[in-house]
Amino acid sequence: MGFKQNKHQGKGKFGVYFDLIAELAGTVRFQFQLKPRSQPHLRYFKSFPPPSVSSMEARESLSSINGDFGFAGASDRRFAFSRQSSFQQPHTPIDIPAHSHHHHLYWSALDHKPSSLHRTSSLSSLGFSVFRSVRSGHRYMKRLFLMISLNVAYSTTELLVGLFTGRVGLVSDAVHLTFGCGLLTFSLFVMAASRKKADREYTYGYKRLEVLSAFTNALFLLFMSFSLAVEALHAFIQDESEHKHYLIVSAVTNLFVNLIGVWFFRNYARINLAYRNAEDMNHHSVFLHVLADSIRSAGLILASWLLSIGVQNAEVLCLGLVSVAVFMLVLPLFRASGGILLQMAPPSIPTTAFNKCLRQISALEDVVEVSQTRFWELVPGHVVGSLTLQVKKGTNDRPILEFVHGLYHDLGVQDLTVQTDDA
Repeated sequence: MGFKQNKHQGKGKFGVYFDLIAELAGTVRFQFQLKPRSQPHLRYFKSFPPPSVSSMEARESLSSINGDFGFAGASDRRFAFSRQSSFQQPHTPIDIPAHSHHHHLYWSALDHKPSSLHRTSSLSSLGFSVFRSVRSGHRYMKRLFLMISLNVAYSTTELLVGLFTGRVGLVSDAVHLTFGCGLLTFSLFVMAASRKKADREYTYGYKRLEVLSAFTNALFLLFMSFSLAVEALHAFIQDESEHKHYLIVSAVTNLFVNLIGVWFFRNYARINLAYRNAEDMNHHSVFLHVLADSIRSAGLILASWLLSIGVQNAEVLCLGLVSVAVFMLVLPLFRASGGILLQMAPPSIPTTAFNKCLRQISALEDVVEVSQTRFWELVPGHVVGSLTLQVKKGTNDRPILEFVHGLYHDLGVQDLTVQTDDA
């Protein structure tokens, strides 16, 4: 109180009370994360003393491990151990940066809402970074850009010819190619954007965009398989061919363009590809996209040839086979990417291995209970996990945490968070 007495020295009784009320109001305003009106409130808030703890509680708090920060309480030791940097907001007042003309006086990672101007500049900078990444990117980005350019040129030509000649089939095929070009463009954008480093909004980075792109491509191809099945059923009911001679010419040209893409991404031609990282999944989805279009065009060409030699229901047979082939090719990718987005348990680690680790941890003398075990894949090749341990009161949990971390690290879990509570 020495500071406050010097400050209020020489004032009357009501003046001292008025200043104390102003100090209390300034402190409450900061507790609710409101911007103060003047600098003195900031000074009083920073000098607000933290809650005192006993020496026994302080020693227990210092002996526990809390990631990279170490400000857990004596009874709450959440995020007790983490291989990666963890973050926990304390409920006690913290130091606030001094006021400047270029920065806000108070900032919080939870309720920081960037302005529309900041978002616009971020989007524009992201667009320029994507363009630079395409120019200086790896060979698959350049190949995909060339593939998109060929498809855009062909679909535009087909659309114009269909509009001027009044042929609905060409317009319909051009619209289908336009949707495909949109998905390939999204894949190209993802290849560039995923190279960005983690920031305050996306603390894990942008790698999961590759998984989202793969899932989008797989969903589109499943829809294409369904539409081909409906088209085959319609051809069977009508008992006539829906594809005229000009559509066969279009199919031949489209097959030639897509075969170039198949050659570009031939390294990802395996059906059950073991994804080492997120890039493998996205590149595999691009390969399946151009391969499915190639199979569709080849099926139309084969159906036209079989009909020309007098084979009955050739179009129904070819379209049905193409529909089944596309479905079987895309289904593994759809399940893998969807499982990651739904945060399923990592398929690369058997369930028996997780159960064995739990039994070894439960067998420890000072561990009472193991609960809330959660493991998932952030992206292919990056497994994240968390679990809670109930330990005996007064137990030194450092050896337990090191044992648990080493156990799951050998299993293939890259990012592990362990919480210890007293039983």
